[in-house]
Amino acid sequence: PDKGNVGTAAYLDVFDSIKAVLKQLKSEGYDIGDAPLDKEAIMESVLNDPEAKISSPELNVAYRMSTDEYYELTPYATDLEENWGPAPGNLNSDGQNLVVYGKQFGNVFIGVQPSFGYEGDPMRLLFAKSASPHHGFAAYYTYLEKIFQADAVLHFGTHGSLEFMPGKQVGMSGTCYPDRLINSLPSAYLYAANNPSEATIAKRRSYSATVSYLTPPAENAGLYKGLKELKELISSYQGLRENEGRGPAIVNSIVSTAWTCNLDKDIPELPSLETYDAASDSAENRDDIVGKVYAQIMQIESRLLPCGLHTVGVPPTAEEAVATLVNIAQLDRPEDKIESLPRVIAASIGRDINDIYRGNNNGVLGDVELNDKVTEASRAAVRALVNQSTDSNGRVKEVKDMFDEVGAFFGSMLGQKKPWTQAIINAGFPNVEEERLAPLIGYLEFCLKQIVANNELGGIMELLNGQFLMPAPGGDPIRNPDVLPTGRNMHALDPSAIPTTAAVEVSAGGGGEGVGEG
Repeated sequence: PDKGNVGTAAYLDVFDSIKAVLKQLKSEGYDIGDAPLDKEAIMESVLNDPEAKISSPELNVAYRMSTDEYYELTPYATDLEENWGPAPGNLNSDGQNLVVYGKQFGNVFIGVQPSFGYEGDPMRLLFAKSASPHHGFAAYYTYLEKIFQADAVLHFGTHGSLEFMPGKQVGMSGTCYPDRLINSLPSAYLYAANNPSEATIAKRRSYSATVSYLTPPAENAGLYKGLKELKELISSYQGLRENEGRGPAIVNSIVSTAWTCNLDKDIPELPSLETYDAASDSAENRDDIVGKVYAQIMQIESRLLPCGLHTVGVPPTAEEAVATLVNIAQLDRPEDKIESLPRVIAASIGRDINDIYRGNNNGVLGDVELNDKVTEASRAAVRALVNQSTDSNGRVKEVKDMFDEVGAFFGSMLGQKKPWTQAIINAGFPNVEEERLAPLIGYLEFCLKQIVANNELGGIMELLNGQFLMPAPGGDPIRNPDVLPTGRNMHALDPSAIPTTAAVEVSAGGGGEGVGEG
């Protein structure tokens, strides 16, 4: 709230999503008037400026509320005067009237929620007992309930300001401002699936039923400029490390570039530019230096960053599905007896993936290279899996059965490997066991179906139609794919996941020790 442009939300393409919701409303018989079904046109009609800030004079004015009307319709208006003086004040005001920003289309109003008011310190609202929303904020919700006479409110995206208004933390009373503001309006809230903690605040303090939306997949950050050049130098060194003429020269270039990229702050062992000469160093020390630089480079490259913005109801692209499943496949899930994909691949060459990770973190050149190779093999296997269900537009709408019995029978008759197994073999791991991969591939197929089966538009319509929306846990879909499919009413506590397997094992051991000591 109060930061950035109007119409932004965490990981969400707001106006593209509004377009999708308007189309769905129209298809189900709601009156949306002459609402444009084009993202840019919707943005223009509400904001008049794609770069509009919360206080922008270009915002479309939907209604001007006189101070007499405001005081008549807002029973707690005089309580706000302690902090803001008499209405209309300076916020959401033209000096004489209180101004409501937005645009009405038929029976739908797309409104711009006012700012907190405390621009320099918005969290003051949560902790100062005497704080209150400003007159413009109160007028906005008065307009929705008593002038526009909304049957329901959909707060669009993570997150707004209503649930952070002053009052008790839980169990709102009639003097708490979230209660006063939302009053009798049924409230739905489109909320990022990975943020159940703040979604719980919206549920507790603004009486909102949440509809979860999928956050965009996390993709590797990649490298650029000097860091990319550094990786290329390391690749050259791998082929010339035995060459006593060119190998040391490349190491000197690696050290110099590493200093240029400020990696000395992350690698204490990086030798001094002024005194180091690789030609006078041993091959083992050169490998150690290059390995530590390589490990740091790989760590930077593999950092996960959100990739793009999500549009409500739009199925993932194949690449988005691959990015999500690769991250899911990296985790062991002992409670389901599922090994991670890197673990199965490493086992095919007689290595434990934890040892490879340890060597990678310590800068052991061979393990850094191997970790990179295992990562690429994992990605190739997942891509082969997703390609089976990718349509001509590069999106995944339906998931094919990866273990189709008829196809498996003919494939085995011809001695064919599954596409994901073949991808791992092609990546340099010929001994990978297809049977050992089966539990994980089955799990990834289930996860892909969950990703594709999002019920975001359906969930919004269920709430607007006054129907029950199924609950579901919120959280990171990588660690807990039960968060999927999205479009459900999320909660922060998942009773089926408590206690965890690890917690049971630890408590059992502690209990046994206690009994033994007694």
